[in-house]
Amino acid sequence: MKSVVVTGYKSFELGIFKKDAEEARFIKEALRRELLTLVDEGLEWVIISGLLGTELWAGEVVSELKWQGYAVKLAVLEPFEGQTGNWNEANQLWASEVLQDADYHAFITKRPYESPRQFEVRDQFLIDHTEGAILIYDLEKEGSPRFFYERAKQAAEMGDYELRLIDFYRLQEVVEEINEWGTDE
Repeated sequence: MKSVVVTGYKSFELGIFKKDAEEARFIKEALRRELLTLVDEGLEWVIISGLLGTELWAGEVVSELKWQGYAVKLAVLEPFEGQTGNWNEANQLWASEVLQDADYHAFITKRPYESPRQFEVRDQFLIDHTEGAILIYDLEKEGSPRFFYERAKQAAEMGDYELRLIDFYRLQEVVEEINEWGTDE
């Protein structure tokens, strides 16, 4: 895979209200492990749409990997202009920090929010322009990622699209490994 989209639960869907909460550390580590595997296999681009939670944590992970010398790039393709306009100041700052380290930034629909249809367009665009997806999503806990999951699952069933899920069981494994060894490595 040369390009992968990363998405999943928004932070508030996970009950996480600070970008650097302890739980975020485990999510970022799970993403880091998955991305490193793909980078070793030739991954060049990680694409996010800049949503709070999973996507911005993924952006931070990619930035860290870049600083560590890995040849991976970050693209932020927001679904519409002004996505962060109604976010609180801390979340706007978080998004701008991730954007600063992005190698590419654009809007899928070059206009402000009009309807939920723009999220459908975003999902399909991201699937059509990547070779796979990493999704933090658990089939037992529905949430906003369900819509992307359903589209990505269809793409995977139809052919050359790879869907990788990080569910709560996998996240628990990461928590246990980190707590057992006392390290993120």
